[in-house]
Amino acid sequence: MKWPDPLIEARFIKRYKRFFADCELGDGSIVTAHCPNTGSMRTCLELGAPVWLTHNDNPKRKLRYTWYAIQMPDGWVGIHTGISNQLVKEAIEGSVIPELIPAGPVKKEIKINDGTRLDLYFEDREERPVYVEVKNTTLLLDDGLIAFPDAVTVRGRKHLNEMRELVKSGARAAMVFCIQRSSARQMIPSWKDDPEYAETLQSAAKEGVEIFAYRVEMDKKTISLRHRVPVRVEGNI
Repeated sequence: MKWPDPLIEARFIKRYKRFFADCELGDGSIVTAHCPNTGSMRTCLELGAPVWLTHNDNPKRKLRYTWYAIQMPDGWVGIHTGISNQLVKEAIEGSVIPELIPAGPVKKEIKINDGTRLDLYFEDREERPVYVEVKNTTLLLDDGLIAFPDAVTVRGRKHLNEMRELVKSGARAAMVFCIQRSSARQMIPSWKDDPEYAETLQSAAKEGVEIFAYRVEMDKKTISLRHRVPVRVEGNI
């Protein structure tokens, strides 16, 4: 997919109140950009690092700039969680994930009960319903080792439990971790940040929930999901 607007180069200064990031433009002026990421982002922040922003002139917007990516020592990292669903949807429609080949349209935001919507839905070639939940992933633990989540996620555990029930009912359910970190080589659940989520992911995998992780390729024109990353749910790291 193409970035929503032409990207503007800047330098990262600080993130605060979760949704605000001060950045320095090329002319030395300081702007406050919207940070579309609710996680801790603790391995995605470095003073002075290059960042990519977009600008929107809509007068109704409180913040005209939006932050999309930052260049860390290991490479570019996409921090905008809102584009992960579209990246995975395009990957499924483009047959990038061979286990998830749709026989028809891929639908978004499917309601499975009064309290839960899952990100994507389609029918496979055997006419089985396939429900897909997408998680944006950036936490770097070690050289090439990526983990999810970077903070406790009650909602994430809820989604996994709902997917376990879907599998019991005869449907397919797949968790796709969209790794917006170009250095990713392997992925694990983050036991330190949320041991309950890690345990739930292990149980879900044993019960038939399909687990996939793919990392992005990005440049100043496009970003896409291309490379499969092995996922290891066993153990406790």
